[in-house]
Amino acid sequence: MIGRSVTVEDNAAGGFATLGDGIATCDTADGLAGINKPDTELVIWRRTLPLHLRTWLDQLGASCLPDTRVLVQPRDLQDALQPHFDDCGLPQSDMRDWLTSDIANLVAAFARITRGHLVDVRLERLSHDACWKFHRDCVEARLLTTYRGPATECVQPIHAEQALREQRDFNGPLERLNAHDVAIFKGSCATPGSGIVHRSPPIAGTGQTRLLLCLNRQSDISPPPWQRPPTATK
Repeated sequence: MIGRSVTVEDNAAGGFATLGDGIATCDTADGLAGINKPDTELVIWRRTLPLHLRTWLDQLGASCLPDTRVLVQPRDLQDALQPHFDDCGLPQSDMRDWLTSDIANLVAAFARITRGHLVDVRLERLSHDACWKFHRDCVEARLLTTYRGPATECVQPIHAEQALREQRDFNGPLERLNAHDVAIFKGSCATPGSGIVHRSPPIAGTGQTRLLLCLNRQSDISPPPWQRPPTATK
């Protein structure tokens, strides 16, 4: 679990606390803005989702979990997601509303932090190892949170190059985000030498299905911007 070292800095804005080695934690979404500090590579918002939401997600059949990608303005996120939720059969309920609202809040926070007009939103249903190799993302900044299943694994910066070289043979300290943590981290495009080395948790063959939210700024590989459907006329 990341964050075992002693806190050396505490900031009232979002409960931001520096842990050293470019890693920090925070108590609220506002604290995620600490990623804009020059010496910060990773900020983790420690949070726990309501038990009833976790139970609802865990009990859903894998086919009912959404698997979609949209490029949206934060204000349009909820409307953009609903057709995809309907298509996969995600049940209409207070829990679906809570999930939608939580994603919308994270999208809005990410847009503020990265000063982006549009956010590339990926909500992925994963039953394989996905990005199993240790790697740095080719982005300036990325936000991840796992709503269901095991969360992202990473290494402290001091062990980054070793993990990249050894991959599956890496036996050094491996850090795991706690379930439902929100992590925002710099990628290799931020500044030379930047980027938290991380990977997807190995789940192939376990029967587990993850639900992962990944937020990025608009890029060349983003889908076209979401547009509100025209109002039906009689």
